[in-house]
Amino acid sequence: MKTFMTHLFVTVLLVAAHTAFAETNMLQDLCVADLKGAKVNGYACKDPSQITPEDFYYIGLAAAADTSNTAMGSAITAGNVEKIPGLNMMGTSMSRIDYAPGGLNPPHLHPRASEAIFVLEGRLFVGFLTTTGKLISKHINKGDVFVFPRALLHFQQNPNNAPASVIAAFDSQNPGTQSVGPSLFGANPPIPDDLLAKAFGVEPQVIQKVKGKFPAKK
Repeated sequence: MKTFMTHLFVTVLLVAAHTAFAETNMLQDLCVADLKGAKVNGYACKDPSQITPEDFYYIGLAAAADTSNTAMGSAITAGNVEKIPGLNMMGTSMSRIDYAPGGLNPPHLHPRASEAIFVLEGRLFVGFLTTTGKLISKHINKGDVFVFPRALLHFQQNPNNAPASVIAAFDSQNPGTQSVGPSLFGANPPIPDDLLAKAFGVEPQVIQKVKGKFPAKK
């Protein structure tokens, strides 16, 4: 009897898992995002009669962004569901990242997506950290591809004297981004200085100085 109940329990779990997976797939041809409508884990579908080709089109990744006024010397142009409503429910998006000479896309993670970058121009030093603290890094060149696993800290740096740029692809319509510095030192309400000081093994005065470089998020 015990073995039967175990098998029954496992079967129910498998059926539930299969059903949950199946229901994440669209039950219609498309679901263009209604950006003005309610947002519950994504966007509601736009009235099909109001769909236009522009819902699936975006020119924003064609030209390099201005990196001159950025603190890190890098600029990100997103091509997510908020820019391309037709991506809604498709589980994919793109971005363009441009780097000034010496520019950096600092350590950050995407909680909802893995990322693959394709180098359009230049040469970059890129890498990610595993949860065991191992650094996986490489210098990549024009035409190369590098992949960052979902939710792992990663970075891109342009150590050269010429600009660089990449196209990034994500397996989420809205991958989200959490940068280490702003998240820890620009939190609102702020994380207590003594907590961060103990975590990093420094004096609270050092934390206060670092926080001054990251204005609190609103």
